[in-house]
Amino acid sequence: MTEICTQNRPDWDGIPVSGLQEALALATSPAGLILITLTLLAFRFRHQWGALVILVLWVGYVSLLTMADPTGTRALAQAEGCIGSPTLFIGAVAAICIGMIYYTTPSEARDT
Repeated sequence: MTEICTQNRPDWDGIPVSGLQEALALATSPAGLILITLTLLAFRFRHQWGALVILVLWVGYVSLLTMADPTGTRALAQAEGCIGSPTLFIGAVAAICIGMIYYTTPSEARDT
């Protein structure tokens, strides 16, 4: 196990991480769980402006995962196999955000 994997995933067992495993790891991180809870609240109360704020938070979280790596350690860890591709997670977040905006849009706007 390399030093990169020891830093990023200390409990990694040496088996390459799949996209599904990475998506589950990102969704069950503290930030992911908070955003999922806020998303469920926006769905529950059909709050349009709250959904917009939550969408911006989701975009910020995904951006931090994909673009905020000035040292390149995430790419190295992906090459080693201890971190999977976040593509499935990003697609799921996009679908959630599209659904959240559509669902919280006032019904008279959808009818026309």
